[in-house]
Amino acid sequence: MGISSGGGSGSPMSEINITPLVDVMLVLLIIFMITAPMMNRGVELDLPKAKALPMEVDESKLILTIDKEQKVFLGETYIPNAKLEDALSNNSRLQRERELYLKADENIPYGFVVKVMAIVKKAGIPKLGMVTDPIEGNWPPEPSPMVKNK
Repeated sequence: MGISSGGGSGSPMSEINITPLVDVMLVLLIIFMITAPMMNRGVELDLPKAKALPMEVDESKLILTIDKEQKVFLGETYIPNAKLEDALSNNSRLQRERELYLKADENIPYGFVVKVMAIVKKAGIPKLGMVTDPIEGNWPPEPSPMVKNK
């Protein structure tokens, strides 16, 4: 007296074969493991140090980045300096949220950062947060040897 588990008797099979499901899940896991580090790339900067209380940064907000070659990026998209105002004015998300964070390399001229900030204001974005790294060590710093006291 044997009981058949499906075979040729015409009765429905009562077991689920999960091998294909496991195979698909392993392939997806490998794909995510390979692509996840690539998604975290950004523009490399040496942010200026500042002694300030940390504020809560909303990670979903757009970031305007200025690298050490004075190239401007909105998110990770390069924007030529001549087209910056148009790009900011025509960005529907920025016009809706009206808020932007600015990350600038500490080695670029102060005047260039001020010009970019003026363009941001002119494009109709009233809230501009500046991103810095926390200071380690003593504050205030010693004056630069290039600066002469009179």
